[in-house]
Amino acid sequence: MNQRSDAYPIELLHGLATIASSSLLRIAGAFSTVLEPVVAHSALVIFTEDCTGRPKKKAGDPAIIDGVTIAELDDVRRVTPPRRHTTAHEGSPTSVLLPTTAVIAGAERPIVAWLAETGALLVLTDPQGPVDDRLIGALWEIVAADIRQQVATAAPDYLRDSRTASSERAGAIAELTDAHATTLESILAITRSRQTTAEDARRAVTELASAAMVELRAVTDRDRQLAEEPVGRAFARLKEDLRPLARFGGPEVQFIEPPVDGRALPGEVAHAGRAIVRGTVLALVEQSAIGRVRVQWDCDGSNLLIGIRDDGPGELSADTPSVQQLGARVTALRGSLNVQATPGWGSELQVTLPLDPPPVSQTRAGAASALTDREWSVAELAASGARNRAIAQVLTISENTVKFHIANVLRKVGVASRVELAAALASGR
Repeated sequence: MNQRSDAYPIELLHGLATIASSSLLRIAGAFSTVLEPVVAHSALVIFTEDCTGRPKKKAGDPAIIDGVTIAELDDVRRVTPPRRHTTAHEGSPTSVLLPTTAVIAGAERPIVAWLAETGALLVLTDPQGPVDDRLIGALWEIVAADIRQQVATAAPDYLRDSRTASSERAGAIAELTDAHATTLESILAITRSRQTTAEDARRAVTELASAAMVELRAVTDRDRQLAEEPVGRAFARLKEDLRPLARFGGPEVQFIEPPVDGRALPGEVAHAGRAIVRGTVLALVEQSAIGRVRVQWDCDGSNLLIGIRDDGPGELSADTPSVQQLGARVTALRGSLNVQATPGWGSELQVTLPLDPPPVSQTRAGAASALTDREWSVAELAASGARNRAIAQVLTISENTVKFHIANVLRKVGVASRVELAAALASGR
């Protein structure tokens, strides 16, 4: 361990605790702060396919974090070997990693990079001084695992941000398409030039147009890979998630497979769908005398339709705390949740999750644009009819904090009551 990192062992542990409590929106900044005493750097960039909405998480120099592209990070990942775990007796005690260079934000820069077991990539630009490979690699494995866990739990704030990012990404792709169309039109103008022969002009145009089309297809294909998950694969991952339940004596779980040719699911919808089913099954098995749970996914082209039914006592309701927590995820994606229970016959939950995000003009660009992430969560739950105690339970905050947020929300949106708030948010959807 180098001299700088050895001086801060307790601070590093406290830093990890801070990172673990950070949302995915702030995890890059928290990790950069923790690593700064270990190795100074101009920017920290995380690239993880676990996060479909925002696969890049960045902190540091705006010129770098605003310009870094997925294509550049893909190139770095291809040449970064997976980290090999070593014991305390293996290798050099310092295990110094020497910087290399790569194109980041359009310029060749010194970098160091680590590839976690999850496949997530960490890049530090312009590192200063010796770089402790083993220390930072071990910290990165912990952070990468935390990112994957946060995605798997599908917290409402994460789902909402991913849905917003999906809209932004669609706009970026549209802009890229327009840019290439303009470029191709300009290239075609070469054929009308009197300064080149017809043969030379055709050759130049063909080469440039072909290169532009290849680049365009590569960007759109890569974006689709990051943004979508085939419905069959998403359902297979769900079955794998629930397998331990049956293994340890839980109820029998029956799966009704979705159509194999169903529309691919946006990543945030796939994550939410799995988290909702897992949470619902766990809520159901808390009841007595549950012998069987049936899980069904379907897709009508516009929505993911989830149906979950048990054969238990029929005690589940919308007021059950675990169901309220599930409702927060559904609300974050503008979906609907319906609970029906028949005493002695069982409970059934029906969830509808829209596959497409609302237009950007219909999201926070409206009256609620000034709300923070937490205020937005409180506002949506309040608008759905949840009372302060239920909101506090869902968001794991105190009722006094809920009251504080409600007051701020009403003031910022410019309404006087929860009824008016619900109307304002509905008109902005």
